[in-house]
Amino acid sequence: MKPAPFELVRPASVAEAIAAVIPAGARILAGGQSLGPMLNLRVVQPRLLVQVNHLPELAASTETIEAITLGACVTHATIAAGRLPDFVGGLLANIAGGIAYQAVRNRGTIGGSLSHADPAADWVTVLTALGAQAVLQSAGGTRRVPVSDFIAGAFVTTLAPSEILTAVCIPRPPAKAGWGYVKACRKPGEFAHAMAAALLDGPRRRLVIGAIGGKPLLLTDAQAGMDGARAALAATPGLDKVASHMLLVVVHRALEQAAACRA
Repeated sequence: MKPAPFELVRPASVAEAIAAVIPAGARILAGGQSLGPMLNLRVVQPRLLVQVNHLPELAASTETIEAITLGACVTHATIAAGRLPDFVGGLLANIAGGIAYQAVRNRGTIGGSLSHADPAADWVTVLTALGAQAVLQSAGGTRRVPVSDFIAGAFVTTLAPSEILTAVCIPRPPAKAGWGYVKACRKPGEFAHAMAAALLDGPRRRLVIGAIGGKPLLLTDAQAGMDGARAALAATPGLDKVASHMLLVVVHRALEQAAACRA
């Protein structure tokens, strides 16, 4: 199939992009790795596409003692290649390097992936576990929303119609923190059937279980262990025994990885 007719605009600035998306029926186009197939299948039929991946301010990155901020149009390939600020051990590069295939990584963007909010997307789970914030800009100003709140459900975010995602701000994990991330796929490059990310820092813990068909499960502190994961999955509708078992396996391995990092 081919897309329904639409108009394409290439704004000269973020301000112009924001003005373009305010009318109903407009969609932001970044890498197009998810939106493109949806257009071809006519799952979505926007009247207007606003292309933004050519805007320099959306591909910039900054680094401070407290955090790393990546522009929404930074590609997975750029992160994977280690050309941007990263955490000890190349945490972000390792995640980006495991996303889909090289052709997808070359064009897919961190902001596009997050805005698409696919439950099985790596950044949705990883950025939730890292306590990242989505930086949202409108004509009225900028606001920051924790990724755990930005993702409202499967393919649903709290992005307002008059806003665009301009960046992702990722706080630095504590120096002695342990990190683990495990996903289960039928073969490399496919979307995961189960995923889990764990961040351990002494008594402070964050465990995120993704690829559950909806908003990721975020467990903190005392809940962020195997017992908490079992209880949370048991209370999650739509999971059969096979899916629950696979999810518990990746949770166990992610927690083991995080513990080994701290050792």
